Amino acid sequence: MTQTVDIDKLLNHLAKRLTQHLSSQRVDDPLMIGIHSGGVWVAERLHQQLALQEPLGHLDISFYRDDFSRIGMNPQVKPSHLPFNVDDRHVILVDDVLHTGRTIRAALNEIFDYGRPASVSLAVLIDRGERELPIEANVVGLKMNLASGENVKLQGPEPLSLLVANKNST
Repeated sequence: MTQTVDIDKLLNHLAKRLTQHLSSQRVDDPLMIGIHSGGVWVAERLHQQLALQEPLGHLDISFYRDDFSRIGMNPQVKPSHLPFNVDDRHVILVDDVLHTGRTIRAALNEIFDYGRPASVSLAVLIDRGERELPIEANVVGLKMNLASGENVKLQGPEPLSLLVANKNST
């Protein structure tokens, strides 16, 4: 069984929650970084909705993964691009799906190789739980408890869509 989610409604909800979070933390002029590839797609939309002044950064965390030696190199590695200095700045890290926490750990390691931010807030479109590492998002669009064998996948960039399906039917 395949289920679709209203992505525009979900992105609007995430942008509203992110605005509230930034306001409560008294963060002005944050930097935004999306994680390749789905996180970049979500970050592009959020960056536009929040009308952020700094350009959008993006990370490809392939070289920072802790399973690199087991799964090998991703054949589509793209360079990371941070067109700003992260030192003493407030960073919004954006990803599409938070699951085990390993992608976020790798992204944080890469960000800290560029400098030492004042803070990092994590915004994710979907939190599907089942963490292997103690990582939680500050802002979540939707929490999902998926049944065994179900998977969630963001497809895009245009049109952007979110599918929840059995692993065998994706």
